[in-house]
Amino acid sequence: MGAKAWYGMPAYMNADGKVVVFFQVAATFKYRNATIGFQEDAKLDDGNTCPSSFAVTKPDAADKKQLVALLKKAVG
Repeated sequence: MGAKAWYGMPAYMNADGKVVVFFQVAATFKYRNATIGFQEDAKLDDGNTCPSSFAVTKPDAADKKQLVALLKKAVG
């Protein structure tokens, strides 16, 4: 696992060196919210749906806990 800049934004790689998690700053892309996204190599598939991205506004403790769990699973 390692951090790197990916298209100028922070990203994290898995043990195989593939980007699995990325962050997009809202202002850079003129989005309403910042975004945390997951690439297919994150292997977060769980049945017929899986997370691909989340808009981030003002995460509370429960949101942070959920995102940390997904991040750990994605890079693990």
